[in-house]
Amino acid sequence: MQRITIDPITRLEGHGKIEIFLNEDGEVANTYFQIPELRGFERFCLGRPVEEMPLLTNRICGVCPEAHHMAAAKAADAVYKVDPPSAAKKLRELLYMGFYFTDHTTHFYALGGPDFVMGPNAPVAERNILGIIHKVGLEIGGKVIQARKYGHHIVEIIGGRKVHPCTSIPGGLTKGITEEQRQEIEQIGRWAVDFAQFSLQLFADIVLGNKEYVDLILGDIYTHKTYSMGLVDENNHVNFYDGKVSVVAPDGERIGKYAPHEYTDWVAERVEPWTYLKFPYLKKVGWKGFVDGKDSGVYFATPLSRLNAADGMATPKAQEHYERFYATLGGKPVHQRLAIHWARLIELLYAAEHIVELATDPEITSPHVHNVPKEKPSEGVSIVEAPRGTLTHHYKTDERGLLTEVNLIVGTTNNYAPISMSIKKAAQSLIKKGTVVNEGLLNMVEMAFRAYDPCFGCATHSLPGQMPLEVTIRDAQGNPVEVLRQFC
Repeated sequence: MQRITIDPITRLEGHGKIEIFLNEDGEVANTYFQIPELRGFERFCLGRPVEEMPLLTNRICGVCPEAHHMAAAKAADAVYKVDPPSAAKKLRELLYMGFYFTDHTTHFYALGGPDFVMGPNAPVAERNILGIIHKVGLEIGGKVIQARKYGHHIVEIIGGRKVHPCTSIPGGLTKGITEEQRQEIEQIGRWAVDFAQFSLQLFADIVLGNKEYVDLILGDIYTHKTYSMGLVDENNHVNFYDGKVSVVAPDGERIGKYAPHEYTDWVAERVEPWTYLKFPYLKKVGWKGFVDGKDSGVYFATPLSRLNAADGMATPKAQEHYERFYATLGGKPVHQRLAIHWARLIELLYAAEHIVELATDPEITSPHVHNVPKEKPSEGVSIVEAPRGTLTHHYKTDERGLLTEVNLIVGTTNNYAPISMSIKKAAQSLIKKGTVVNEGLLNMVEMAFRAYDPCFGCATHSLPGQMPLEVTIRDAQGNPVEVLRQFC
């Protein structure tokens, strides 16, 4: 049996490798998407005061610390049964919109976008952010850098730091913002709306205007019919910060919505012996393996799934693009995974519009941003939408507020099963008997996971007390001599 290894995989956060096994006929027999790193945050947070979690968990990842900061703060609110003031909630959400704007910009222009702007078979030296800047111009490259700078600045104003914010605490925030800061954020928001619309037009011109790319998006290679998941507000519109999780079946039927404290009724996790990362699935459907369809509990949680799970967007310009999205792709739900890139840009516009809405809210400069917790701590669950998917934090404490149990289901963990399925299907579609396997073809296999914008820095955890390890000892010619295994 022939073996093809892609190691390391590229243009993602974290580390991973793809193992492709071919049978004697040269066809793909199986693939394994392995995550070789273990973090263990759930273990070493035990015994810490729950109010430290917004600071501890945002160290899980330097890419989306704001997501863990918000989820931890909201879970700590729930542990102490304290409701933050309205102004604090709006400021937290405003910070989160700045983060979303930066993060989605980064993925489209630096990670996912090069496959379309430069082409999936472009030379590897050109298939990156520098190649994009060379093709579309230095002015656009400057706008991308400015977009990231502006988003981080909003985070710094409200969160105290550009990276690893520190102001969200149980019951609200440590500080508010001034009128001068509010005006600055409003100006940034209006610039961000223009940039998001520009990005959507760029996508329309380069991707939707190219029949080859449209055929690639709509084709079967990157299509999977699974359940969709996403946080929605009371109007069933997409929301990143608060609400209930909407779950929609492959045929578009909404099978229900659940509040954060109900997540264990809906989501379970399973382990496989060949990876550190766990596989969540819908308990109400059950685990049927790595297969599509309504009878399989596999779901995905991405910008596309959020649009599928909602009835619309909460801001007018984003809603216009939402409607165009489904009109162009044949109605709801959309299952073509490369369409996640387009959905991400619609969310970019929503985040920008919402920055303006929140920055012009009369309450946003209120000095009342904290309610002192007065209840005995016990248990709390929170859910926010990280850019990569639904993020759940679940804490239990003793009567002193020291953590006794911690469970995190992060955005990428939700998507591990569908990512694995997408990689296998792409490999089976692209690698046939007699196929010349080159770098461009393997990049198209990688495109199957890249659409999900996975981040494995915070996604990895195994069962408590185990750390699977495999060491291969090779001779000077590279031949395996001995394999040592622990918990494998």
